Amino acid sequence: MEFLVPYLLLKSIHIGSVILSGSLFFIRGRWMLSSSPRLQQTWVKVVPHIIDTVLLASAIALTLQIHQYPLTSNWLTAKVVGLLLYIVLGMVALKHGRNRKVRRLAWWAAIVVFLYIVAVALTHNALIVVA
Repeated sequence: MEFLVPYLLLKSIHIGSVILSGSLFFIRGRWMLSSSPRLQQTWVKVVPHIIDTVLLASAIALTLQIHQYPLTSNWLTAKVVGLLLYIVLGMVALKHGRNRKVRRLAWWAAIVVFLYIVAVALTHNALIVVA
């Protein structure tokens, strides 16, 4: 099966999307903690969804190209489980946390999970231990 997007270009799009998504999440969390009105700007509500859609689409395309899939490759399974946890923690941090303390804790936990996902991606090892 021939793919329309070469592997290295697709991987670059994926990595760029990861960097943009993580950076924007970090910035939005800082704005949340400081009660910044910037969180209410339209672009802040729209752009993360566009970036995350590109990120997810490139992830799916990469799995198809490298023929490694969640539930059959431990490291990809770990990334998917981490992603789900990251999404839940991000929602608590930026929207559904009942108070600032809960939101701050969820934000930091989401950042730790994000870094875990990146570490798994770099090493292809689901059992990353940070010393």
